[in-house]
Formats: sequence, C-alpha cells, structure tokens
Amino acid sequence: MFTSFRAAAQRTVLVLVAGAAATPAFAQSEAALKSFFEGRRVTVRIDMPGTSDGVDVEADARQPIDFAKYRDHLKRYGTALRAGDAITVTLVKLKKDLIEFQLGGGGYGTFGDDTSTSVSIPDAKKTEREKELERLVRDEDDRDRRRRLERELDDLRERRERENRRIAAERVRGEEEKKARLAERRLRGGSRFNLRYDDRVPEGIRPEDVMAALGDYVDFGSLAPRGTRDDAPPPSGDITLLRKGMSRAEAEDVFGRPVETSERRDGGLAVTTLVFSVADQRIHADFVEDVLIRYTISSR
Repeated sequence: MFTSFRAAAQRTVLVLVAGAAATPAFAQSEAALKSFFEGRRVTVRIDMPGTSDGVDVEADARQPIDFAKYRDHLKRYGTALRAGDAITVTLVKLKKDLIEFQLGGGGYGTFGDDTSTSVSIPDAKKTEREKELERLVRDEDDRDRRRRLERELDDLRERRERENRRIAAERVRGEEEKKARLAERRLRGGSRFNLRYDDRVPEGIRPEDVMAALGDYVDFGSLAPRGTRDDAPPPSGDITLLRKGMSRAEAEDVFGRPVETSERRDGGLAVTTLVFSVADQRIHADFVEDVLIRYTISSR
C-alpha cells in the first residue's frame, strides 16, 4: 500500500513539474505574439461579422472555414469589417487549443456588453379597488346594487387593459430601439479570428506561423516575412522616396522593418516613431494614424 501511495505521489509530482515547465513556454509564445501584432494595422481580405464569435479558422483542416456558419454569422450579426478595411490588431490571446486574433476591439458581445434586446416594463396590476369590487360583486345579492358595482368594475378593468395595451406598444418600441442600438454597436465593435488547433496550440508558435494560417483572410502587409508577401521584391532603401504623407506600410516597403519602435503622446495625438537603418544612415520617422508627419536623417 505504501509503495502504491509513493508511486501515485511521484506521478503527481511529474505532472506538476511538466505543467510548470510548459507554462513559461506558453507565456513566452503569447508575449512574442502580442509584441509582434498588437497595435499594428492589417487589412482584412474577407467581410467580418459584428460579433465576438468572430470567424473560426481550423488551422489543421483542409477546409479551414465553415462557410455555412460564416454566412450565418454575417446574416445574423451584420458586417463590422468589410474586405479591404484596414484595422488595428487589438489583442492576441493564447488558450489551450486556439489563438484569439482580435481586430478593432474583438467584436461586440464580450464580457460587459449588453446583447439583450428585451425591455422590461411590467403590466399594470389590479388595483385594490378592483379586487374589492370583484369580491363585492360575488357576494352582493341585491340586483341593482350588483349592477352598479359591475359597471364600476368594468370601468376599472377597461382602464387597466387600455394601460396594458399602451405598455405593450411601449415595450415593442423599446425593443426595436434596443435592436437598432445593438446593431450599430456591433458594426462599430470590430471582430476577430479564432485560430483553432485539433489538440493544442503548437509549442513555440511564431508570428510567421500565425500569418501563414491566416494569410488567405488577412493581408499583413509589411508585417509579412519577405518572400511570403504578394509584393515580394526586397526593400530598395531609396531615401529619395521618403516624403511626408506616405503610409507606414509604404515606408516599411521601401526601408524594410524598423530597427526601433516607440510611442508617445504629443498634444493629444498618439505618435509612433520608427527608426530605419539604411546603408550608413538612420531615418527617424514620426507617424500619426500610420501617416508620416515628419522625419530626420542622420549618419550612423
């Protein structure tokens, strides 16, 4: 019995050790994906439904998307993002067997979002006088007096029913208004991809793996590794092409991936500074909403 107990304890220790070893690797993968994607802009290649249910992509399947389910979500929730829309990656989250790739807020319907379209307006109840009249009519033997009581009771019933018809109409109107507000919020709430795996997310998954799995549905632009992009030619590094008003994607196409990236607030604006290394020169470029507003060129 002691031997059996010791063997069970050893198995428990091994499981705990294995779990402890896996947790840092999992956290490191998530941190790497967050650092690479979050805050960057991508372009969706397909319409995206306005729901936190998003679009499921089965990474290991021959047919990654269940298009019947996809069409149903578009019809039910509306289109929050249209093919060709540029949007910010707001969250990348790893779970046991999926990666949530959230765009523009991740889709309406997350924790705290009100998705109910019902309006609670209680019906008018019987007044104490109506209840009393019902009792008096039931117990009254005098015909004339009972008739007078019945008329008063009918008046109260009609008044209550009229009020309940008004309440019912108000309830319908309120529900229609909530449906309209909910539809508007869904269209402004972004969406997401749920990248699913048969067993678990591969250990040590890299940004390149995520981009390969979602490449048919997302244009990663300058984020994509050279040689996997549609515009495959290498960066020219031609400084004469540098100009105010060029997009961040254009700058990275010309000068390659920045060697440094930082963000700050300037007069209420979020400014992203990218540093490019070109031959023996360094370019410090400031972007607002991914548009170049100023730059300086210095020697390395």
